[in-house]
Amino acid sequence: MLTAIIEQAILLLALGWLLTLNIRRGQHYPRLLILTSGLWFGVIAIVCMLMPFTVTPGVLLDARNTVLFVAGLFGGPFSGGMTLAMAGGFRLWLGGEGATPGLFNLALALALGLGMRHALRRGWARLELWHLLPVVVLLHLTTVALISWLLSPAERALLQPLIGPFLLVMVPLTLMLVFILKDAEQRRREQLALRANESRLRAITGALPDLLFVMNEEGRCLEVAASDPGLLFADGPVIGKRVDDLFAPELAGRFLDFIRQTLRQKTVNTLVYELETRSGPRTFECRGQALDGRLGGKPAVVLLSRDISARVRHETELRIAAVAFESFQGMLVTDAQNRILRVNRAFTEITGYSPDEVIGRTPNLFSSGKHGPEFYRQMWQSIERQGHWQGEIHNKRKSGHLYPQWLSISAVKDAKGRVSHYVAAISDITERKRDAEKINHLAFYDALTGLPNRRLLAERIKQAQAVSSRGGKLGALIFIDLDNFKDINDLWGLQVGDQLLQQAAQRLNKVVRETDTVARLGGDEFVVLLGDLAEEPTLAAARLEQIGHKLLEVLEQPYVHEAHVLRGSACLGLVTLDDHRQSADELLQQAELAMYEAKAAGKGRLRFFDPVMQEAIARRLRLEEEILRGLEARQFCVYFQPQFDERQKMVGAEALVRWRHPERGVLAPGAFIEVADAAGLMDRIDRIVLLRACEQMALWARLPALSGVTVSVNISAAQLYQDSFIDDVLQVLAQTGADPARLKLELTESMLITDMPKATERMRTLKQHGIRFAIDDFGTGYSSLHYLQQLPLDQLKIDQSFVRALPDDANSLGIIRAIIAMAGSLGLEVIAEGVENQAQRDLLQQNGCHLYQGYLFARPAPAEEIAAMMPLHEAELSPSRRPAEPEEVEPSA
Repeated sequence: MLTAIIEQAILLLALGWLLTLNIRRGQHYPRLLILTSGLWFGVIAIVCMLMPFTVTPGVLLDARNTVLFVAGLFGGPFSGGMTLAMAGGFRLWLGGEGATPGLFNLALALALGLGMRHALRRGWARLELWHLLPVVVLLHLTTVALISWLLSPAERALLQPLIGPFLLVMVPLTLMLVFILKDAEQRRREQLALRANESRLRAITGALPDLLFVMNEEGRCLEVAASDPGLLFADGPVIGKRVDDLFAPELAGRFLDFIRQTLRQKTVNTLVYELETRSGPRTFECRGQALDGRLGGKPAVVLLSRDISARVRHETELRIAAVAFESFQGMLVTDAQNRILRVNRAFTEITGYSPDEVIGRTPNLFSSGKHGPEFYRQMWQSIERQGHWQGEIHNKRKSGHLYPQWLSISAVKDAKGRVSHYVAAISDITERKRDAEKINHLAFYDALTGLPNRRLLAERIKQAQAVSSRGGKLGALIFIDLDNFKDINDLWGLQVGDQLLQQAAQRLNKVVRETDTVARLGGDEFVVLLGDLAEEPTLAAARLEQIGHKLLEVLEQPYVHEAHVLRGSACLGLVTLDDHRQSADELLQQAELAMYEAKAAGKGRLRFFDPVMQEAIARRLRLEEEILRGLEARQFCVYFQPQFDERQKMVGAEALVRWRHPERGVLAPGAFIEVADAAGLMDRIDRIVLLRACEQMALWARLPALSGVTVSVNISAAQLYQDSFIDDVLQVLAQTGADPARLKLELTESMLITDMPKATERMRTLKQHGIRFAIDDFGTGYSSLHYLQQLPLDQLKIDQSFVRALPDDANSLGIIRAIIAMAGSLGLEVIAEGVENQAQRDLLQQNGCHLYQGYLFARPAPAEEIAAMMPLHEAELSPSRRPAEPEEVEPSA
């Protein structure tokens, strides 16, 4: 009996251990836990029945009722039912007299367990000793009573001594098993609750847009949770690192102070900081709370950091918007019904209305009445379709004055897409409009006289041509240039010149009709555009000439300036607008050509445009282009005209430029010099002549018959006054190896008068290098003895106009005698050019001139022919045998 009871006790303890283990392993799978618990209960019940205390054959005493009770109490109906089925089936299989009562006893034990389970859930009982003890005692007394009922009196007497030990063992064992399972179940529920709490906490922290971390007082991170990994402030693991490892030194120090302050004050504290995260720079707001107890033996805080970057940006935008609203631009906000809600200070300054005067009213208050319903209909249509409108509008100030305004209206919509407000920005553009008008006036009108300028004149010429083409009456242009205006500016100053131009403009406007146009092109040039002169060209020209003479009359009237009276005049170029296909520029060019023709005839003249003028200009332009091409193709060469003494000996030669034109043959300077000079090409031609002359002089120096010959080169004013003139001459001499003493530079009197000090200085500098100087065309200019004494001259050249008049013109002979006498007194040589007959030569010799140049002796010719004139020459030194002409010499820097 005792052995059986001990075995049953061991089985019950084994059941407790197995169920505890099963609860731990199956706590994550509740349905599987119920199934496995039922199996374990059934197996233990069967094992208990395999090791019973047999009272009589077929009557067994064991712990199966305890198992069924516990199965009902902890396993519930499903586990209890499984246990009853397994244990009951096995008991029936064992058979015997007590099989049926035993099955009833099993059902009763299960019923007691389920009843106790129901009472616990209802709160009628608690799983405590004093609530369990009566039920457990009842369970085992029922078992003993049922067995006693099955026994005979004799067998019952044998059982009587065993009842006490059985109850003393089984009741405590049952209670112990219940409390073991209670503890296991309680731990299971606590763990499930803990896991549920953890799951809820993870869900909560995961749903928070924040960074949650726990740090101890040393600033070491113990835990971290981030819904967005981009918010983390470091690469790699964060847990275990100190703030010094995570943040910059300055921010790490702030965090340590924040943690310690939170631990010290035991209250919620806030820290705002900026951080460079994986997602870029962010602004965070950190709230800290001290934790109760210690973590790792040290005080700790929980920190919740929220990314407030968007909020900071929004607050910044609000501040900016607030500043913008109070900008220099007027702002007005209305509701959807167009009632004014708010205006700024600039609005008050622009309109004159204070906020109190306009809030609650509509913008109709500012209407000027200048815009009709259609204007506002289109404006609101644009706002409805596009959400905004902007444009120029005229509104009314509080004072009643109208003013131009630039208005921009935007519709503000709510979350449902409905218009909630309108925002209007207004700018007073009065000054801008005034400035635009000024700019427009400056673009089309002359600032000094207020007359239309060239741009506006061109537009009006087009209009006049269009009107003329429709109406048949011809118009005309008069190009006016004031005479001697530059002299007035130089003598009296620019202010007087400006006043004269203003008076001239006023006079011109008084002569013409209001429908005509007087324009100023610039400087002292004006243009008058006339319309509706006549249909017949001859009559139109006659009327045009009459108007031209009237203009000359008014411009010739005296100009009064303070106490001074200035006389003026002008030259006019006239052209009729009879060809409507011509452009304004072409017509102005024709009128200008006619004006230049008038100037050529003298002051106070007018001329009609003649197509011959235009053809002359065209020829001039074509010639200029040909000269340029000739320079590029090296078509310019040098001829030499010998100079002889009275013994017929060649003592010198003048270098004269020639142009080997591909179509017109060899051209003398008279055919191109004027055009080349006007086009600024003489400098290049002068350099060619100087270079070729020095080259030839160097070659002649090697011929005995020509070694003493000097070469004269004409120098232009442009060449003389160039900054590089001296260097250019010396460079050519050095390059060619020519003897400076054999080079003679010829200058004219008018050229020297331009800047006598500079000319004298340059001549003296070159004179120091041995270069000689001559005055060309002497007698036709100033011929002053004073300047002749100042200049370092070697020779005077009598102009050919005096020589050709000999021997018949006594005046020319008298001038020649005076020149020879003047040269003699100054110690200068005299040479006469243009000597064409023997009588001229003899008369010159008789009067003391012993050097001659002219057709009587030789015409200008190439260097080869000059050398051939000499009795001895060497052909191999002639330039014609040279392989190519040298490059032109560029002026030195």
